[in-house]
Amino acid sequence: MSAQSDGQVADAVSGNWVDTLAPRSTRPYLRLSRADRPIGTWLLLLPCWWGLMLAIASAPSTAALFDAWIFAGCAVGAFLMRGAGCTWNDITDRDLDGAVARTASRPIPSGQVSVKGALGWMVIQALVALCILLTFNWAAIALGVASCLLVCIYPFAKRFTWWPQVFLGLAFNWGALLAWTAHTGSLSLAPVLLYLGGISWTLFYDTIYAHQDREDDALIGIKSTARLFGGHTKWWLRLFLMATVCLLGAGAVVALLPLQNPLSLVIGILGVWAMGWHLAWQLIQLDIDDSDTCMRLFRSNRNAGLIPTLFFAVAALV
Repeated sequence: MSAQSDGQVADAVSGNWVDTLAPRSTRPYLRLSRADRPIGTWLLLLPCWWGLMLAIASAPSTAALFDAWIFAGCAVGAFLMRGAGCTWNDITDRDLDGAVARTASRPIPSGQVSVKGALGWMVIQALVALCILLTFNWAAIALGVASCLLVCIYPFAKRFTWWPQVFLGLAFNWGALLAWTAHTGSLSLAPVLLYLGGISWTLFYDTIYAHQDREDDALIGIKSTARLFGGHTKWWLRLFLMATVCLLGAGAVVALLPLQNPLSLVIGILGVWAMGWHLAWQLIQLDIDDSDTCMRLFRSNRNAGLIPTLFFAVAALV
């Protein structure tokens, strides 16, 4: 009750910077953007860095400063677009969120932010992100604009399909295509394979996440892979784990094999396998009936996604 009376959100990270350092008047809007829950920004950003690092490795460029800008621009853009997407999600889900224990404390259902205020905040975040996008090449700009359609559709997916996690994966891993294109100027097979592997990864981690709300979702008719899989969840997660490793590994091979540098190729593949072992560890730890464990494992996917990022970066240096 004390957390709720101060406007804190139930599933926020304890002692986060929004609740402790941000000016009080900005806190409801930052909570609306999930700035107090940074894991979503990481999960949106990491596929961008996968695409960028493999693009640098496969197509070296003398424009190191611009690559550094792509790297930083993706980070800021991920924060902004994740915030805009979450704001849109909370606008569309405001009635549903009020009926779920974990989400009832969010800014709109709890009355901290009006729908009109939320719409204005969403537009501001999207416009600033657009300013960053416009510094990239035209092909990357087109991909960035196209991603908005996926962002708009996702909040409604859980109303009409048992697989809303697929729509989340389509949106959250778009950065692999965009960052690759920002460096190379065009798409190819390697980033598409990264994109598909990222979608499978999203199915893995977001199914774990959705098990926290399984009972409430059943009461209000919300669909999810957690409800669909039920007691067979671990079997499905093993499939997603294998698909993730195979697709990301294939993307690394397609990007790095033409370099004829065995060390670079081995490093890239090792990064994907190391991520696979992290996902296997999550699967061993998973108890779908323990919400705290589900949240802890969901958040651990930041580290899982950082593993291939670091290995791909070393492969690019090699």
